[in-house]
Amino acid sequence: MVVGSVLGITFVLVIVFACYRKKIMKRYHGESLIKGIREEDMDVDLPILDIKTIYMATDDFSYINFLGRGGFGPVYKGKLEDGQEIAVKRLCENSGQGVVEFKNEVKLIAKLQHRNLVRLLGCCIQGEERMLIYEYMPNKSLDFFIFDERRRRELDWKKRSNIIYGIARGLLYLHQDSRLRIIHRDLKAGNVLLDNDMNPKISDFGLAKSFGGDQSESSTNRVVGTYGYMPPEYAIDGHFSVKSDVFSFGVLVLEIITGKTNRGFHHADHDLNLLGHVWKLWVEDRAIEVPEEDLLEETCVVSEILRCIHVALLCVQQKPEDRPNMASVVLMFGSDGSLPDPKQPGFFTNRNVPDVSSSLSRSVNLVSITMIQGR
Repeated sequence: MVVGSVLGITFVLVIVFACYRKKIMKRYHGESLIKGIREEDMDVDLPILDIKTIYMATDDFSYINFLGRGGFGPVYKGKLEDGQEIAVKRLCENSGQGVVEFKNEVKLIAKLQHRNLVRLLGCCIQGEERMLIYEYMPNKSLDFFIFDERRRRELDWKKRSNIIYGIARGLLYLHQDSRLRIIHRDLKAGNVLLDNDMNPKISDFGLAKSFGGDQSESSTNRVVGTYGYMPPEYAIDGHFSVKSDVFSFGVLVLEIITGKTNRGFHHADHDLNLLGHVWKLWVEDRAIEVPEEDLLEETCVVSEILRCIHVALLCVQQKPEDRPNMASVVLMFGSDGSLPDPKQPGFFTNRNVPDVSSSLSRSVNLVSITMIQGR
């Protein structure tokens, strides 16, 4: 019996020692429980914050500082010692897809500087932790306002048009003016953050693709993004280009003008989505019925609103070659020149949205990040 006890204690000690040695070896070799990413893989000129700094800033990731959760992982508010407020995106350990998105987002955002893009302040790569540190946006995201009947009343036409034009300038920078040609691939109301002055900043570049030289399009067997904002050629065939973002932008403009979501739109008289509803009113010469009534109280802005509707319909046309590029869109907004007649939009009924069970492998985010506080 004594021999058995000794053997049992010895066995436990061996297990404890093995676990401790494994932990030490992991720490020594810099290994991570999150596979597929190492600090040397990042290769970016970006401040790397110490994990103790992040824990102190977020009060040990207190639930009080919890802002929301997306496919990447949870997002927390924090405050650095110098008083600067930050938003911390914390990579989930069990998210294999999140690892790829993390590396992608760091490498892309670190090279981008524009007033209409959310600013990446740094990252944290230590042990099992992988985090992105962004500037904090106190007014949350656009969907928090535009899809809420009470809160969207705070957005008069001046603010909405500023948001529309800001998003357009941000996309133009990504597509043409930055060092890389970048396709966002997931532009939506939930990925447009608002600062203190309600200026828009495009965020969440985890699904973005960059191109060099003259390349501006590609194809994939793994479609990612959000239905309702995807163009037909991408959702069905996996083909994406800068014109994919243009389509998403057109959808977003119509959502901003109407205060309604494209995918969840319902009307008593038909089974069309928001694109179909706007198109129906357009061809019936009733475009004045598209905006919210509150926006039409100032008669001086009616022509601006109708022009934005016109541009948006050009952006959501069925064929990508018919859609304008973002340089043309910005020019259209800034001039009073005549515009071409739009053709039928893509996915303008709820019935012709492709089934997610098709042959393509799809990873689709159907729900925007749920925001609890400012992001």
